[in-house]
Formats: sequence, structure tokens, C-alpha cells
Amino acid sequence: MPRARSAQPTPASPSGPVRPGPGAHATLRPAAAEVADGFWHTRREVNARTSIPQGPGLLESAGNLHNLRLAASAQSDAAAGDAFQGAYPFMDSDVYKWLEAASWQLGQGPSTELEADVERITGLIAAAQQPDGYLNTWFQLVKDGERYQDLRWGHELYCAGHLMQAAVAHHRATGRPELLDVARKFADQIDSVFGPPGSGRQIDGIDGHPEVETALVELYRETGERRYLDLAGYFVDRHGHGLLGGEAYCQDHVPVREATNVEGHAVRQLYLLAAAADLATETGEAELRTATERLWRAMTATKTHLTGGLGAHHEWEDFGDPYELPNERAYCETCAAIASVQWSWRMALLTGEARYSDLIERTLFNGFLAGVSLDGERWLYVNPLQVRDGHTDHGGDQSARRTRWFRCACCPPNVMRLLASLEHYLATGDGDGLQIHQYVTGRYVSGPIAVRAETDYPWHGTIALTVEETLTEGPWTLSLRIPEWCREFRLNCGEFTYDQTDAPVDEGWLRIERTWAPGDQVVLELGLEPRLTAADPRVDAVRGCVAIERGPLVYCLEQADHPGGGLDDLVVDTTRPLAVKHRPDLLGGVTTVVAAGLRRTPSEAGWWPYRPAADDAPAAGEPVELTAIPYYAWANRQDGAMRVWLPTS
Repeated sequence: MPRARSAQPTPASPSGPVRPGPGAHATLRPAAAEVADGFWHTRREVNARTSIPQGPGLLESAGNLHNLRLAASAQSDAAAGDAFQGAYPFMDSDVYKWLEAASWQLGQGPSTELEADVERITGLIAAAQQPDGYLNTWFQLVKDGERYQDLRWGHELYCAGHLMQAAVAHHRATGRPELLDVARKFADQIDSVFGPPGSGRQIDGIDGHPEVETALVELYRETGERRYLDLAGYFVDRHGHGLLGGEAYCQDHVPVREATNVEGHAVRQLYLLAAAADLATETGEAELRTATERLWRAMTATKTHLTGGLGAHHEWEDFGDPYELPNERAYCETCAAIASVQWSWRMALLTGEARYSDLIERTLFNGFLAGVSLDGERWLYVNPLQVRDGHTDHGGDQSARRTRWFRCACCPPNVMRLLASLEHYLATGDGDGLQIHQYVTGRYVSGPIAVRAETDYPWHGTIALTVEETLTEGPWTLSLRIPEWCREFRLNCGEFTYDQTDAPVDEGWLRIERTWAPGDQVVLELGLEPRLTAADPRVDAVRGCVAIERGPLVYCLEQADHPGGGLDDLVVDTTRPLAVKHRPDLLGGVTTVVAAGLRRTPSEAGWWPYRPAADDAPAAGEPVELTAIPYYAWANRQDGAMRVWLPTS
């Protein structure tokens, strides 16, 4: 864990989605970063050029903006016109997530068209807000007079939370107060209504979908208004006390401090735990910190897919039981991957431990990025690890085929906001120096320290770092995360060289302490040999299978690369070496992994698929070459079969 050293300056906090307060008990503070080129720069360019600009049009066609106009006209006593549009009461939240994405994007540079869209939609939201601060188009237009009477399904506080996060992003990125004023007014209205027994408030209750809790913490951080933090603490504390019937789905089955594993609706659980980590950071409460650490460990050990995906069940979008990690029926909602990143980042700041950024890296490159197509125009709500031969898909939100938009469109704007703010999840600073969590070509800045990086990661493992600015005097520590998957690495730092046998690695951090000068260089080389991965034998769904990985990337087989037959008959030969082939012509430029395998027909496998365990007959079948592509790039060509876990011969 990083050491505090009063002789070093405290790094300044950048204006990202998570900014611990000046008195917070955070081990690390977010550092500023710039993504200038390479893998993530390309994905963010697509987000900026295609995904975010198309947002207003999609929100218009889906009815989200129509509802705000309708609520605004009702506020002005004008003719209301036609009815609420959309399938769900939380339609407003999609607008707020898009606004957050657009705000972070504006923070990277001006855009006349985007600024106009943000200003127009912000004005629409302000006009729809009721005089006392309340704002929810479903309850204003459809359920008038029923405020906070359906906390289980109404999503009023969930929508309010996304409004607050959008407002904080808009204020931090642009300095403009208009949306923040709306959010504060709504937060004040909520604070006047909700509170524990004996507080004199009208309602002792929680929302069925946590979200407002972590948003209120960030609103406190932005405004300094302590009662927003207290309100967040109240909501977190009241989960698990039966206010919504005691169901795990709503995170009402057990208080956070007493829970031993993650349960229920995956996104709801993760948003709640992100808020618990925020509260532990701000208050220093040891019991809450211990609970979040315990629950994170339980989740990663028993309920996380190889891709970082979370959620085993389509029904109730639920975690499932420990080691219940199916392939073709995996839910792995894109929003759950995003929530995992948000929670893990808060845990990294709170504890300083590298393991949290290990999971962030795995999730970003795999479970998260698969949620958006390479062209930025189509989406996956669920992210299975297998699509069988002949799979029949009827479309819809839970389709295994990419879709232009969803009836429940929570995932697309959620992807947009994470990509637009990604530079805020890359590095931290503390009294010792700078910690680099994720490797990109760009610049990392913490206080007076600035380091430039050049890399073609994840295709190549070399990261070249150059100190551009440093302290005026005295040593500081450059800490580089050595990924959990990395077995071999080499570090060259001028007069000395380390490898995995003698490098000063402390719980995932390779720390280099010295008095630095501008121009000093460090070159880290991470071994990227492809590897076969097996699961814990308690994961029934993949027992007897292996997966292909290379660096942070999980690989899969896709039907498009294996003509002449399906994927269900393929097995991989684990005795043959894996080969790497870079394909600049394929899927925007990827490195593939080539493996030896067999195609086994039913006749070659025998008429009966079971045999005595002691029998070890050699596998029969047609030798085939298996071409594996990065999982994030699947479903960008023709529809067809796909699988991550491969049976072994």
C-alpha cells in the first residue's frame, strides 16, 4: 500500500466522475490523463464521432425528449398534446446519461453542434422541472399525484441520480451552472421528503434501483453541501431492512455491512456498493470499508466471468449462485460491466490496491467493450460467452445480435459516458508520486509530475515512459501496475534493469523511487505470449474446457472464421503451441491467435457421449486450424456461432 510522506505535495484532483473531497480517507487521488493515440484513442474517436452525436436523434425517436417537452408544456399550462412515449417509467435516465457523456466529451474540446444539443436539452429539462424541484416525466404525465408511491418500480430516485451525475459532469467539464442548479433543486426536494424514523420527514424509503446514493456523494463533493452526503448515507443504510419487501432483487434483503456475497440484480447491487465505497472514502468508516472489500473478493472469486462480465440469469438480471457461470445463457449486461468498473475504481482509490485495476482492465477490454460495435452504431445489451450453431434469435433487448437501439436503452448511453470519461480511470497520485493503472499512449499528470507514454498496447507489450515534468527537488515514486495475468516482464530504467525475478513488485505495483529529471526514461515490457486458461473446477459450465487469452484480451472463435461447419463440433488440442498473427485487414486491425484443433462428428465421437472416467482413448476427428479473435470484436460481421470456452481433445 502506498505510503504517505508529508514532504511531498498532495496531487491536485482532476475534474472526473469521481473526485474525493479534501478530507476524504482515500489512499489515492485521481490524476489527470490524456489519451493521445492507440487502441483506446480509436475507440473514443468512434464514440465522439459517431455514438454521442447520434444520441439526440435516437432519444427523439424513442420518445425520451418528447416526454420532457410534454412535461415542460404542462408546466407552462400549455396544451399537453399527445401521451407519454416509451415502455418504461425510467425513460428520463437515458437522456441524463447521454448528457453526462456529451459533457465529458465537451471537456476534451469545443464542438458547436454538441454544445447546442446540450444547451437545448438542458433547457428542456429545466422547463420540465416542477416549482418545488421534483422532476420525473412518468409521474408528471402518467401518474400525477402519485409521487414516491411506487418506490419498487417507479425509478424516481434512480432517474434523479443520473440527473445529478450529468449535472456534476456538465459543471466540471464546462463550468456552467444551469444543469447543476436543476439537480440541486431536485436533491433539495428529495432531502425534504426522505429520512429515517424520527427525522420528521414524510417517507422512510429507498428506491428499487440504487443509483441516487453514489450520485448524492458526488453532488456533495461538487457543492460542499454536507446534507447530500448524509442523505446518501441514509439511503445506503436503509437498504436491507425490508422497506421494499426484503427482496434481493432490490437490494433490500440484507444490510450492506452484514452481506457476505453479491446477490440479486447485478447492476442494482454494484451501484449500491459503489456508493458504499464512496461513503467509506468520505467518512473513513472501517466497517463499511471492510464490507466492500469482502463483497468485492466474493464477487471476483465466485461470480465473475472470464470477460469480467457479471450476471448469470436472464430472469431478474441476477447474479446467480457461486460458480454458476453459464456460457450461452450468461446475461453479463453491458451496464453491469460499467458498474463493475465504477465500483472497482472507487475501491482502488480507497485502498490503493492494484487488484481493483486488474479487474477494471479485464472488464474494459472484454465485458464492457463488446457492448458496442466497432462502428459505434450498434449495441449488445447482454454479452454471452457462447452462441450455438443454428441459434435462433428473435431480437429484442436480450438478443445475441447487435441492435440499433433498445426499448430499455440503458446500455448505449452508459457506454458513451464511460468512453467519454475514460481518461479519468487511468492514473492516480499520492504523497509518494504517480501510479499508472492503465497503459495508453498519452500523458499522465499528478500535481507537478508529468509522464508521457508511448505504446501499442494491447497488441504489443512495450510501454515507453518519459518524465516530462518533475518535482523541483527530492525523490518520488513512479508506480507501474504489473497485471495479474502477466508472468514475464522486463523493466529498463537507465542504469538498472529488472525482470519478474528481482523487480521490486509490491502487491501488483512495481515501484521505482528516485530523484527524477526531465527526459528520464523507463521502458516496461510485458510478456504477451498467448495462453490457455482453465476455470475453477467448481464452475460446472466450463469443466473440461479452456479459453484462449493474450495479454488483457479474452479471445473467442467466431463462425465467420471457420467456414464449412459449425463451432459446436470443434475441440482444441492443448498439446500444440499457440501462434500469433497480426491481421491489419480484419476487424479494424487485430492480433489473432491460431490454435490446432479437431472437428469431431457424432460418428467419430461414438453413438453414446459418455464413457468410463478411466478410459483415455485418443480423440478422433478432422484436423482443423482454429482462428481466435478478441472477444470485444465479435458480432461485427455476419450473424453466426461464437464461443469463448473450448472443449479439449
